[in-house]
Amino acid sequence: MIAGLRLHGSLTLVFLLCACAGRAAPEAAIEPPGDPKTPKTRMLETGARVLQSNAPPSTLDVHLVGFHAAKEDPSHQMEAHHYCRQVNEDFAQCALYDGDAAAANLVGIEYIISEKLFEALPAQEKSYWHPHNYEILSGTLIGPGLPDAAEKAFMKRKMNSYGKTWHVWNSAPFGREGDRMPLGEAVLEWSFNRDGEALPAMIEARDRRMGLDTAGKRESRRDLVPLAHPQAGVDALKGRFDRPTQEIPGVMDEGAAR
Repeated sequence: MIAGLRLHGSLTLVFLLCACAGRAAPEAAIEPPGDPKTPKTRMLETGARVLQSNAPPSTLDVHLVGFHAAKEDPSHQMEAHHYCRQVNEDFAQCALYDGDAAAANLVGIEYIISEKLFEALPAQEKSYWHPHNYEILSGTLIGPGLPDAAEKAFMKRKMNSYGKTWHVWNSAPFGREGDRMPLGEAVLEWSFNRDGEALPAMIEARDRRMGLDTAGKRESRRDLVPLAHPQAGVDALKGRFDRPTQEIPGVMDEGAAR
């Protein structure tokens, strides 16, 4: 998925004030096993909040919600909440959660790079990085709570970018039972790049629960299509679904464009 952005000018303050607006957590969120916190643990936490700095997580000031699929098993899909920090104009980093409530589980990480940095990577390394144009142009990637103008400016700046995403906890796969603990190896996640690849019911459930409008976002971003370049990895999941899929304008694999 896509990382944060510190917008310039008059949008900056509005963006930062709205970026972390809360929404209901996904219904599938799982509580890990373990005994309830003791009063002593709670007392130690309170002391730590007073005496210690939380500088690194406090910089994760942009919230985005989208969807991921396991690259090796794209039928395995989930909603992913990104909390991101824009390190510089070309690099961002995100912590991934299975919801946006205080009890949401930390399930993975995503690094975001610009087209410029992606093109400088070795060929083998590029296979780990998924393209972002479909997520933007389809309207499936959304910054909940952001004013339309701020979100549009954000999405424009992230056209043609790439993400490297690893999930370490299968806590909330859509339509499946999740694990109550982080088990097994880290899983490389991928982006959707055609209509029909993401389960429609998953998108509908997200929009209904959070009051979002994927179709409306798609329509409002149509003027970003001319900015789209062909991207590597668009065809990585092609033909691996048991239902029809459809290309959309502005999303093309760089190999097919040659």
